[in-house]
Amino acid sequence: MRVMVLVKATEASENNSFQPAWTAEMMAAMGRFNDELRHAGILVMADGLKPTAHAKRIAFDGAARTIIDGPFTPPNELVAGFWLWNVKDMDEAIAWAKRCPNPMPGPSEIEIRPLYDRSES
Repeated sequence: MRVMVLVKATEASENNSFQPAWTAEMMAAMGRFNDELRHAGILVMADGLKPTAHAKRIAFDGAARTIIDGPFTPPNELVAGFWLWNVKDMDEAIAWAKRCPNPMPGPSEIEIRPLYDRSES
């Protein structure tokens, strides 16, 4: 089962003001966690996203396309980073996510979303 694990954005990540709050210990802990995922054969891909001030949205309405410039709000509904994991089931994904160091300085959330399996009808 493939899941996308989404690190939800925060006000600080959207303002790029969390960077000074990241300590060497936090970075090392996240590096170790990613190494564990890799060694377990779980990690397919992982990366962080720039704040939405660098983003564009394309709104579709029939044949019309409208480009919307970031930043977008509210931050808690945005994504700051992601992992793509290959796990046996949602329980395994939850178990791994619970082991994750806090991905942001201060309160944060992770969302786990299963990908569609093409073999499912």
